Amino acid sequence: MKSILSVSSCGFVDDFLRIEMAVGQNVLRKEGFEKLTGAARYVDDIALEGMLFGKTIRSRIPRGRIKAITFDPDYDWSRVVIADYRDIPGENYVALIENDQPLLAETEIRHCEEPILLIAAESKHEAEFAARHIGIEYEESHPLLTIEEALNRDEIIYGSDNIFKSFLIARGDVDEGFKQADHIVTGEYRVPHQEQLYIETQGMIAIPGKDSLTVMGSMQCPYYVHKAIKQLFKLSDEQTIVIQTTTGGGFGGKEEYPSMIAAHAALLAHKAQRPVKMIYDRAEDIAATPKRHPGVIRHRTGVMSDGRLVASEIDIVFDGGAYATLSSVVLSRGAIHAQGPYRCDNVRITARAVATNTPPNGAFRGFGAPQVAFAYEMQMEKIAAELRLDPLDLRRANMLREGDITATGQRLNWSVGSEDVLNAAVERSGFVGKRRAISPNNNGSKRRGIGLSFFFHGAGFTGSGEAKMKAQAGVEITPEGRARVLSGSTEIGQGTRTIFCQIVADELGVNYDDVEIEEPDTSRVPDSGPTVASRTCMVVGRVVQLAARDAKEKLIRFVAERFGEADVKLIAGWFTARGKRLASFGETAREYANLHGDLRVYACYANPPGVEWDDDTYTGDAYPVFSYGAEVAEVEVDMDTYEVTALKITTAQDIGRAIHPTLAAGQIEGGTLQAVGYGLFEELVWERGRIVNNRLTNYIIPTSLDAPEMETIIVEKEYPHGPFGAKGVGELPMDGAAPAIASAVFNATGAFMTEIPITPERLLKALENMPAPQSVDNHDQQ
Repeated sequence: MKSILSVSSCGFVDDFLRIEMAVGQNVLRKEGFEKLTGAARYVDDIALEGMLFGKTIRSRIPRGRIKAITFDPDYDWSRVVIADYRDIPGENYVALIENDQPLLAETEIRHCEEPILLIAAESKHEAEFAARHIGIEYEESHPLLTIEEALNRDEIIYGSDNIFKSFLIARGDVDEGFKQADHIVTGEYRVPHQEQLYIETQGMIAIPGKDSLTVMGSMQCPYYVHKAIKQLFKLSDEQTIVIQTTTGGGFGGKEEYPSMIAAHAALLAHKAQRPVKMIYDRAEDIAATPKRHPGVIRHRTGVMSDGRLVASEIDIVFDGGAYATLSSVVLSRGAIHAQGPYRCDNVRITARAVATNTPPNGAFRGFGAPQVAFAYEMQMEKIAAELRLDPLDLRRANMLREGDITATGQRLNWSVGSEDVLNAAVERSGFVGKRRAISPNNNGSKRRGIGLSFFFHGAGFTGSGEAKMKAQAGVEITPEGRARVLSGSTEIGQGTRTIFCQIVADELGVNYDDVEIEEPDTSRVPDSGPTVASRTCMVVGRVVQLAARDAKEKLIRFVAERFGEADVKLIAGWFTARGKRLASFGETAREYANLHGDLRVYACYANPPGVEWDDDTYTGDAYPVFSYGAEVAEVEVDMDTYEVTALKITTAQDIGRAIHPTLAAGQIEGGTLQAVGYGLFEELVWERGRIVNNRLTNYIIPTSLDAPEMETIIVEKEYPHGPFGAKGVGELPMDGAAPAIASAVFNATGAFMTEIPITPERLLKALENMPAPQSVDNHDQQ
C-alpha cells in the first residue's frame, strides 16, 4: 500500500510519520465481518416484546370502486387489529413529488394490488387466516393497461390527457438539419418492465412511543420515509425517527416504496399501541412494488453520407403506472440521455410519462437511462447498416469529446473519458479482428457474433436537484481519538460505509481503522439526500471530505494556539511543526473534548463553479459531470432453439478515481450482469393488470451459470470536484449490456432486434419477419 512520508525541515524522512493511504486501496469493508459471520441483523432478524405481525389486503382488480367490505361474523375479530384510511391521523397520501398516491384506498381503485386494509395479529399465520375472512365487492371500470391505450384517451384516468409529465429538449434547427441530411434513418424501440429483485424483500418494524414514532427497516432513503411518516401522523421532525437496518440490496426498489410499507406498519402500530413488523414474501414483493418503466422510444436521424449526425428527433413515452411516484424524474433523466454520447447540432427530444392502471413504476438502477441507451445504440447500429459504415467508425466520428456540447447545451469541460473507454474496450476485446473473422464464416446451427455499445451517465441529481437538496454530512471527532462519519447515506451492499471512511482517513491523515461511521438514524445523522443517482460517492463523499477538512483545520488551530506554533500540519496521525512532533491525533482529540466538548463539523454540498441549469427551458448543465462506458459483447446463437448465450463481455468504464477498486469493479460487474438479464431474460407476464409470474420459479434472471466471462477495465479520468477525483459508478454499468448483446445478435444472425428481452420467441419472429435494413436516400423522404 502507498504511504504518506513527512519530510522534516532538516530534509530527512521521519520514519515515525508513516501511514498507509486508504483511497485507491482495497481495504477491508467496514461491515464485511458482520455480514460474513452472520452477525449483521436484518429487519426480519429483529424481535421485540409484544410485537405483532402485519399484512396488507390488496385490490384484485385494476380499476373500479369499492362497493362493500364484509367481515365474516364467524371469525373472532378481537384476535386482530384492522386499520383503514379512516385511522390515518394526517392526510391520506404518501408524500413524495406529487401527493396523488393514497396510503390506503378510500373508494377508488386504480391498480391491482392497491392497498385497502391492514391487519395485525400475534403471528403471520393468524394474519393470513384473518385475511381469508374479509370480502371486498367492487364495481369495475374499463382499465387502461398499455401506453397505447393511455395515449388514445378513450378513458381519462389522470388530468385531461393521461400524461403525468412531459419534457421538451431542443437545440439548433432540426428542420434545417433534416433538409441538409443525405439520409434519414428511422427506428422504433421497445423496452420492458424489470424487477429489481433485491435479495432481501421489503420489510419494516414500527414502534409507537408516547409522543413519537420509530420505524426501522430495509431502505435506501431514511429521510424519504421520515417525510412521509411526519405528514401521515402529524408529527414533528424530532417525533419521527427512522433507522435503516442492515439492508440486503436495493437497486432503486428501496428508494420510494419503503415509505409505503413503513407507513402501513406505523399505522397498525399506532392503532394497536404495540410494535408491528411487516415483511413481504417474494410473491407480494414482485406483484406490488415499483418496477423499471417500460417504454417506447422512436428515433428519426438525419445523417450525412460519411456518417456525421446532423439532425436528431427523438420521442420517448414511458409507462408510469397508476400514480406519479418518481416518473417525472425518471423521464427527465431519460430525456437528457436520449441523444447518447454523440454530437449533433440539431436536436429535438420530446418525452412523456403516461398513466395506466398498473402498479406504479419507479426507481431502478439507471433511472431512465438504460431504456434510452438501448434505443440510441440500436439506432446507431441501424445507421451503420443502412449506410454500410463500420459501427465502430460511426461512433468514433460522432462521439462527444472534451469541449463538445450536449443536447441541453452543456459544454463538457472536464473528465471526459469517452475516447479512452471506447479504445480500451475495443483493443482489449480484439473487437476489430474478431468481427472481421466472424462475418464471412457465420454459418451452421451455432453462430457467433460480436457487438459494441458506447454510453454515458450523468452523476448526481438532474439539473438543479443537487443545488436544491443541499446535501449535508458531518464528521465527529470522538474523545477516544477516533473520527466518526455522520451521514444519512445508506449502505445497501455497494460500499458506502467503507468509501466514506477511506475518504475521511486520507483527508485527516489518520489510519483507516481509526475512522468509523454512524448508523443511518434520522435522530443522529443529517439529511444527505437519497442513496440514488450515482451521487453517494461523488456528491455526498465530497461533502464528507469537506467536513473532514474543516474538522482538521479546527484541530490544527487548537494545536497551534496550545503550542504557540504558526505552521502546524496534521500528517500521518501527528500534528507537527518545523519538523517536530507536537501531539498525536488521539491525544489532541481527547484534550479538545475535555476543554470544548464534542467536535462535530458539518458541510453542505454546493455545485461546482460555473454549473448552471434552467428548469424552465431545460437547458444548461444537466449534471456536473458524466461517467462514460464502452462494452463489447460476444454471443453464441443456437439456430435450432433460438437461444442466445452471452459468452464474454469486455467493459471499460470511466468513473474518475476509484476510491476502492475492488468494490468499484464489483459494482461494474454486478450492474453488467443485471443488464444482461434486462437484455436477454427478464420479462414480466401481465394478465389484466396483474403480474402472473411473481416468483423466482418463473421470473427468470441470470444465474451464475448464465453469467458470461467478464473483463473489466477501470478508466480513472479524475473529476476535480469529486472526492480525490471520484465520479459516479453505481448506474453506468446498467446501460451498456443490452444494446451490446443485441448488436452481437445482429452480427451473428442478421436479425435486427428492436425490442428486449431477446427471448427465443422474439428472435424467431425477428428472423422471420424483419427485413434487413435498407439504405434510404433523403430525397425519397422530402
